[in-house]
Amino acid sequence: MKLAELGEFGLIGQIARKVSPDKTVRLGIGDDAAATEPTPGCLTLTTSDMLIEGVHFDLDWCTPASLGRKSLSVNLSDIAAMGGVPRWFLLSLAIPPTLPVEFLDAFIQGMLGLATEHNVTLIGGDTCSSRNGLAISVTLLGEQLPERVVSRSGARPGDLVFVTGTLGDSALGLEMLKKGERSGPAVEKHLDPTPRLREGMALAEAGLPIAMIDISDGLAADLGHILEMSGVGARLLLDEIPLSPFYRERVADYASDPFRLALGGGEDYELLFTAPPSAREEVFAICRSCGTPASVIGTITESAGLTIESATFPNYRLSEKGYNHFRND
Repeated sequence: MKLAELGEFGLIGQIARKVSPDKTVRLGIGDDAAATEPTPGCLTLTTSDMLIEGVHFDLDWCTPASLGRKSLSVNLSDIAAMGGVPRWFLLSLAIPPTLPVEFLDAFIQGMLGLATEHNVTLIGGDTCSSRNGLAISVTLLGEQLPERVVSRSGARPGDLVFVTGTLGDSALGLEMLKKGERSGPAVEKHLDPTPRLREGMALAEAGLPIAMIDISDGLAADLGHILEMSGVGARLLLDEIPLSPFYRERVADYASDPFRLALGGGEDYELLFTAPPSAREEVFAICRSCGTPASVIGTITESAGLTIESATFPNYRLSEKGYNHFRND
């Protein structure tokens, strides 16, 4: 069936039939607005992201299901960075008339599959026609007790800088895709990232992170956001940045600087956070229990700015600070 034959309301109805019931949703898809029942005593956390064809994704590189998953993952990662619990989301699509209905079915299936994994419910959104490719907008609502919400501000001199997982894999995967490679762990991480929700919630429940952010624009840029919001600086230990075996093996094929993609590539969606030195072993234990290692990659300093130290590369200079949508290059 063609999209023109299905029509806007037919598409919405088709999506609505795939959504599982949720007792916290009093009114869902089909009304002018959704009605949800929040958990008493919790703050509402709201985040929104857009993915634009030709800017954020290429339909020749991804499957519809992986694109659906990633469209939700990037929002789930924002809630994870606040230590929050994701609850409901809104999906808006600007769709080229030529896009097959089968593509949209697989896209929604992938998105709702990830939503089920994290007990998140689709409660509404919007659809319209696009003349310039597919555009995806997701708004996600989460919640958390006020004392457990973690922001980007609050980092203190002497705090350790932690990161979950490994860095640079997604940026390496993007470079591989550009050169025609379509498989491998780095490509998979770029196309289908894992939001660190369990880790974020567990750390917040333990009261350990002082400041936290997810790595979407690159380690250097996102650490810079914490430093700016907290009014502090940081000493980054280049040799301690966690790199996957695959990254170490293949990075030389795509970058002369082995750390460029890890520092400035972005879209790893790992958690970057600060905590006092006394919390070090507890942080490690919590992240291990969630199935994700954590690493200490630096220290917060009183003096402003980011300095990079390395025994292996003593004169290292940062070549790029992260992704900027409005940079003219």
